[in-house]
Formats: sequence, structure tokens, C-alpha cells
Amino acid sequence: MALERQPARSDRRQGIGGLVERVNAIVCAIARPSLTQLALRIGLAVPFWRSGINKWDGFLQLNDVAVLLFSSEFKLHLPGGPYAFPAPDAMAFATGSAEILLPILLVLGLATRLAASGLLVMTLVVQLTVPDGWPVHVTWAAMALGIMAWGPGRVSLDHLIERCKG
Repeated sequence: MALERQPARSDRRQGIGGLVERVNAIVCAIARPSLTQLALRIGLAVPFWRSGINKWDGFLQLNDVAVLLFSSEFKLHLPGGPYAFPAPDAMAFATGSAEILLPILLVLGLATRLAASGLLVMTLVVQLTVPDGWPVHVTWAAMALGIMAWGPGRVSLDHLIERCKG
């Protein structure tokens, strides 16, 4: 009698194991590495792009609000601080430029690791500026680190350039 129950238990384990394998195969088919890397690139690019386009009134023309934010609103929350940003006009221009250029590079998958590194540095500065925003900032940092670690994927200009070289 005891011997008859073991095959039933084994069949259930194989059934559950088979179900887990089928579900994993479906998940792997949906979450292809290149699709995942593209989604990471777009997901990281969007908030920076949106912030960047709000800083400009025209080609190389910062709006007054962008400069005002860096000259009077934004502060670096460092020990002994908060401290004002140095050279607020230059910081506003550099930040606004990076928030446009780096997301474009990310979406295209061109100089991808460099662009993600730049956005990681910007995320760290944003964290020092808005310390209470850490739940969002850690998400941006994780996306940037993932892109830096695993690269842009096959759906990128970097991949195309690499294939043409070799």
C-alpha cells in the first residue's frame, strides 16, 4: 500500500515541476534579453527627457524657471548643509543639455553605457538635491546599473556598430 502512494506523490511533483518549466519557458519567451534591455533604456530615458524638455524655450535657450531652480530652489543636502549649487547658470545649462542628449543616446542605444553612467551620476546629484525622493531615485540607479552591466542589447546602434566591425 505504501508503495502505491509514492508514485502518486512523484507524479504530482513532476506535474508541478513540468508546470513551472512551462511557465518559465513562457516568461523567457516574453522577456527576451534584448527586449528587456530596450525597456530598461526607454524606462530610464523617459523621466530625464521629460525633465529636460521643460528646461528649454528654444534651441540652446534655457527658460527662466530652469535657472531660477538652480539659483534659489535647489540645494545640495550634504553634511553641514544644505548648500547652494555652484555656478547655477552653468549647472542649469549642463543639466538641461544632459537631460536631452543622454536619453536620446539611450533610446538609440548609442554610447549606451556612457549615457547610463551619466544618468547614474545625475541620479546621485538628484538624490542629494531631493533626499525624500529616494524610492524613485533607487529605481533609476538600478536601471542605469543594469544597462551599464549588461549593455544595450541587440536592438541598439551599439550592437549594429559592433557587428559591422567584426
